[in-house]
Amino acid sequence: MSVAVRVRLATPALAALLLAGCFSVPPQEQRLPAPDHDMVAAIRAAGAREQSVIDVAPLQDPSVAALREAAQADERAGRYADAAARLDQALKLSAGSPDLLQERAEVAVRLHDYATAERLARQSWSLGPQLGPLCARNWQTIVEMRLLAGDQPGAATARKGVQDCHKPGVPRY
Repeated sequence: MSVAVRVRLATPALAALLLAGCFSVPPQEQRLPAPDHDMVAAIRAAGAREQSVIDVAPLQDPSVAALREAAQADERAGRYADAAARLDQALKLSAGSPDLLQERAEVAVRLHDYATAERLARQSWSLGPQLGPLCARNWQTIVEMRLLAGDQPGAATARKGVQDCHKPGVPRY
């Protein structure tokens, strides 16, 4: 084969190699490791442990209560996407409800949507009473998300938030 023929055959291959170098494969979405414990159980336990003198329980619209109960049934049955959809419907009816936002955050944890879980927990805390069981669940959600992300300083700050949720009662003699 002559040199001219070789150059003519090699030119398209060389051009393809050069163009291939201009493109790169997009980085894979960073997947966080699976936790070694039930994060939602830990979140709810933090709320159950909180025996603060303050526990705000707002009245609910019956349609919101029905959606909430259906979402809880869906979650117990392992239908997390259905539970999320029902809570989203409830949030449309009762926008900015701190307790619904926290419940939706907990379902987001079940769905492995950790960024949404932390965002909703922070939103719930900012709109909520910032004391008592709901507050403890908000901050424990943030603790769990920070630990999952490997953010030890953030988790320590969030643990302090859990402690700050407690308001001791007045001693009675």
